[in-house]
Amino acid sequence: MKRKVKNNVYWVGKIDWEMDSFHGDDYSINNGSSQNAYLIEEEKTVLIDTVWRPHSTEFVDNLAGIIDLNKIDFIVANHGEIDHSGALLDLMRAIPETPIYCTANGVKSLTGQFHHPEWNFKVVKTGDAVDIGNGKKLVFVEMPMLHWPDSMATYMTGDNILFSNDAFGQHLAVEELYNDRADHYLLWSEAIKYYANILNPFSPLVKRKIEEIKSLNLPIDIIAPSHGAIWRENPLQIIEKYYEWAQDYQEDQVTIAYDTMWEGTLQLANRIGEEIATLHPQTRVKIFNIAKTDKNDIMTEVFKSKAIAVGSPTVGNNILSSVSGWLAFLEALKFKNKKAAVFGCYGWSGEGNQVLREQLENAGFKVVEPEIKSHWNPGEDHFNKAVDLAKALCE
Repeated sequence: MKRKVKNNVYWVGKIDWEMDSFHGDDYSINNGSSQNAYLIEEEKTVLIDTVWRPHSTEFVDNLAGIIDLNKIDFIVANHGEIDHSGALLDLMRAIPETPIYCTANGVKSLTGQFHHPEWNFKVVKTGDAVDIGNGKKLVFVEMPMLHWPDSMATYMTGDNILFSNDAFGQHLAVEELYNDRADHYLLWSEAIKYYANILNPFSPLVKRKIEEIKSLNLPIDIIAPSHGAIWRENPLQIIEKYYEWAQDYQEDQVTIAYDTMWEGTLQLANRIGEEIATLHPQTRVKIFNIAKTDKNDIMTEVFKSKAIAVGSPTVGNNILSSVSGWLAFLEALKFKNKKAAVFGCYGWSGEGNQVLREQLENAGFKVVEPEIKSHWNPGEDHFNKAVDLAKALCE
């Protein structure tokens, strides 16, 4: 299918309503997604990115039904990850001499995955440009670690389109293609989830790159990412949001995450939430059982929070494995400028709180002193300690 984006620019990607996970099973997809590829037909014909490997045959057949593949003057590979380059192998079998424009790291990524060093790679860096005719050019902007070292964006002059690849996207199926036609609640929910779970570790780089793009004073009429909706209505709104999210973002929210063996730690989690709501009624409180809730959804709420409380009972001189694994993911996301508190129950040795404290500190959180450590099931004296914990988190 070929769908017009603007003038001689067309969407030729794949809307994938059945996709339910990404990065293996590390990222949950609840509302479908898309792999957005774009075809430019000026005096030169250019393909920008492809689709995920399972849709490769469909993609190449569809493209061949739209144009003679031999008329493609060159391919732009903004990023080598397989959800963007998956159809490249089949495509290059049909047109093996076609130049591929990418970064130096893009060459490493694509040759490492497909083992075809003989492909006609054209290495580009920020500021390099290619004339595509009719007074228009493609200008390349390196975007390392947004979110791989090989990532770049491509800007089309004349039509003022930024093909941003993974930046500014969402895992969301939008049959109507555009942000003004999408369900706005889902659009923004998926956009912040995408940032929190994939891009947040690189926030300092995001901030600097946005400042660099702004300094170029490029007119941007459309932002065409590789996943989700194309931003054509007020496209700069997503750039402004990224800039806000990249600066140790937080709202007036506290997230409580826990797992429990015999419901004692559950009781403490609920009491902490009640005390925060009583002392600070303006503060939003979210409570999640780590073992029963999608980890990406919890991390999105952590991203929005100014503080968190994490609870686990002691088991085997340690904490529950569900909490330990979740904390490893938390550390990888590199949240900044957030507080944390710990709580839990124990029957015998009682190391759980100390393990939680150490892992939260390793994850970059400022762990407050007040904690709740309940020997066996909590009683009123333990519940009363929730007041001090709530005050320390919210002050």
